[in-house]
Amino acid sequence: MSNRTVTRADLSEAVYQKIGLSRTESAQLVEQVLQEIADCLEKGQNVKLSSFGSFLVREKGERIGRNPKTGVEVPIEPRRVMVFKPSNVMKARVNKALSKS
Repeated sequence: MSNRTVTRADLSEAVYQKIGLSRTESAQLVEQVLQEIADCLEKGQNVKLSSFGSFLVREKGERIGRNPKTGVEVPIEPRRVMVFKPSNVMKARVNKALSKS
């Protein structure tokens, strides 16, 4: 299995190759889509992409953590975290690709 990371440039190139927009327009399109997703998540909205998955924003309350090096208890502030939950379709595709390897 490859450890290669797909970048924005890779996504832009794929749009350029498959859709036929110019490279500049492809890059702008990818940026706009990613910006829209980021804006929605920043507002606390969940983003669902059918047959792909959902980006969810979860609230985590304050809790007490422990510094593993010193053992000192430290309060961890409440925060929001983003979670990706793949759809069943995406899970099946990933597992099918794994079984082909």
